[in-house]
Amino acid sequence: MAWFKRKEKGITTATEDKKDVPKGLWYKSPTGKIIDTDELARNLWVSPEDDFHVRIGSKEYFEILFDDNEFKELDAKMTSKDPLNFVDTKKYSDRLKDVMEKTKLKDAVRTAVGKSKGNDLVVCCMDFAFIGGSMGAVVGEKIARGIDYSIKHNVPFLMISKSGGARMMEAAYSLMQLAKTSAKLAQLAEAKIPYISLCTDPTTGGTTASYAMLGDINISEPGALIGFAGPRVVRDTTGKDLPEGFQTAEFVLEHGFLDFITPRKELKDKINLYLDLILNQEVR
Repeated sequence: MAWFKRKEKGITTATEDKKDVPKGLWYKSPTGKIIDTDELARNLWVSPEDDFHVRIGSKEYFEILFDDNEFKELDAKMTSKDPLNFVDTKKYSDRLKDVMEKTKLKDAVRTAVGKSKGNDLVVCCMDFAFIGGSMGAVVGEKIARGIDYSIKHNVPFLMISKSGGARMMEAAYSLMQLAKTSAKLAQLAEAKIPYISLCTDPTTGGTTASYAMLGDINISEPGALIGFAGPRVVRDTTGKDLPEGFQTAEFVLEHGFLDFITPRKELKDKINLYLDLILNQEVR
């Protein structure tokens, strides 16, 4: 037990003085690759070893898409209420307070307008860190208002989905957002303003059943989980084994529900290329 009691010569540091490596300096990808987090951030949170796309939030996507990270956030202070006085393991009102304090976010989506490669773009981006990116009344309202801004100012609209689906704490209020956002997107289409839907990991549930699949062009990052019900639910319901790669972006692309898969490094260029082609304008 000498090694445990530190009786061997050459070990002079007392246990209570031992320095641990600070958390967050390294990231381990699902394939077991170890990456320095600074290097990972410089690479847009994509593992250079295996091209694994780490989940990121609105802050990172805005940095990627907006020129010089300059933008104006819309409806930044809008927050959810608790009309049903919902309680599960804790009060919904308390859960909202806790998650707002933890994430420094007001809800599961942020909307912003700014320049992307020199042209105006409205971006609605979901944050999975806020109650699993769940879609409640505020999410639906902020998306609707973002679309209204696009229509009023004739600006293309980009939706970045990252969600576990509807927010159960708001019950039917959350389900109403499927119809609400879909109706708003119909108005956007009538105004002939481009809409690009970017599905990131994960895009599931009511999000997939509404705005995530209604883009003029539907795109995704590599390896993203995209589906309605999860693989386990589908397998248990159908009683059948699922094909390899089921509900990955690559599987969904192969079966016609996506138009393109775009690596994060190419995201800004590709989105603006698609917009230039849709608008029949000079490619930037």
